[in-house]
This record gives sequence, C-alpha cells and structure tokens, in this order.
Amino acid sequence: MNINDVRKYVENNIGTFHSKRLKKIVNLQLSQVLTRKNPYLFKAKNILTAQDLIKTLLDATISSGEETIFGDFLEELAIFINNKVYGGKKSSAEGIDLEFDKENVRYIVSIKSGPNWGNNSQINKMTDNFKKAKRVLRTSNSKLNIVAVNGCCYGRNNSVDQGDYYKYCGQQFWEFISDNKNLYIDIIEPLGYKAKEKNEEFNKEYSELINKFAFLFMYHFCDDGKINWESLVKYNSSAEEAKKILTNPPQKAQEKTGK
Repeated sequence: MNINDVRKYVENNIGTFHSKRLKKIVNLQLSQVLTRKNPYLFKAKNILTAQDLIKTLLDATISSGEETIFGDFLEELAIFINNKVYGGKKSSAEGIDLEFDKENVRYIVSIKSGPNWGNNSQINKMTDNFKKAKRVLRTSNSKLNIVAVNGCCYGRNNSVDQGDYYKYCGQQFWEFISDNKNLYIDIIEPLGYKAKEKNEEFNKEYSELINKFAFLFMYHFCDDGKINWESLVKYNSSAEEAKKILTNPPQKAQEKTGK
C-alpha cells in the first residue's frame, strides 16, 4: 500500500468532514440545543451565566455530532485502503460496512469509531447482522469460510475473540485491513490537511452562534439577570411548552442591550 495514495485520498475528502461539521452548527437552532440536553445536570453544576450555559450546551451538542461525522469519514477511509490492498468493497448486507477476501477467507466487517461504542442491545444487533450476512453469503456457496469482525478505528481491546466475531481495535484494526502494522500512525499526519484554515472558519461561526444564542436565551429565560431554571425546565420537558417558538427579542429589548 502506497501511503501517498492515502494522503491524496485524505486531501481530496477531508473537506467533506469540515463542511458537514460547519453545516451542523450553521443550521442549529436554540430550541434544538435546549431540548436535547439535561437541564438538571447544568443546574447541579451551578452554572450562573447565560453565556456559560449556552457554551456548555453547544459544546456537548457539537461534540456528539463530530464523533458521528468523523466516524463516517474514517469508515470510508478504511474501505478505500482495504480496496487498494485486498480489493474490498462496501458490503450490501445490513449493518456490514466492509467485505473482502484474504487467504481463502471472506471477512465481513462492522466498523465503529472506538471500542466502547454500544450497549448490549446494540452489540446484539450487530451479532444478528453478522449471522444474517453469513446465511445470505452461504446461499451461493455453502462451503464459504466466513469470519465476522468488529473493527474499531482507535483504542485497545484485550479480548480479540468475542465468540461470534473477532474484535480488532486501533493498530490491530488498521493492520488487519491493510497488512501494514504502522498504518495507524501513518494516517495521522494527512488528517491535519488544512486543519488550521478550516478550524478558523469554524471558530468564527461558533463564536457568533454563542453570542446569538446567549442574547436570545437571556430574553426568554432570564429574570433580572438570573437564569429562570423553572422556565427552562418547562421548555425542555413540558408537553404544554412543546409548541413554543423562541422568537427574536422585539426592537425595544434589542435597543436596551445596544444591539
């Protein structure tokens, strides 16, 4: 495998991650941020200012979204690399991300970001998907040797053999799909392509969003400079508040704040 192919792929595609990341915050509404997170937690942390609360809520929302977006990118990168080495492809089977042949074995792979990716029901669902995929593949070749693998892009896992499937994490996973034990290190440098430029653009939008949301939050959920937690909890959890629209402050309120 030529690492220059990986660099070229990353340079051509990492922009998709940054654009999706930016689009996610540009399209965010304050109502989404306030209703998706736990208000009791933030009260327990003794958050006193609108800006601190908005920043904490926004960071939690952005972080969970970034994990998903970047996880999708790494999955596509892994499939690209495996295709170069073993001719692997995106599987058409439900819940299976990668399918390839190596040393007379058909590998079916479910790719996740890190080792602690799911609860018991989600892991059971993955196991069921492996079993279904094996049944389908064996309808055309009953003697096909099929091995299921849960591949994780980072982290460690001490127990490789999980019974119904194998679990490879971090270095083990990248070596498994590429036959290159140093690949997990080699890919880190290309991922920084134009990172400074892209993050400056992101931070500009992020700062403007904090100011915008904090101003709107103060109008709807602060009384005499204090956060009205009762009002916030009602908006977050009350069925009666579900249709409430957080409108922009009237012009007079904006003039008082110098806006």
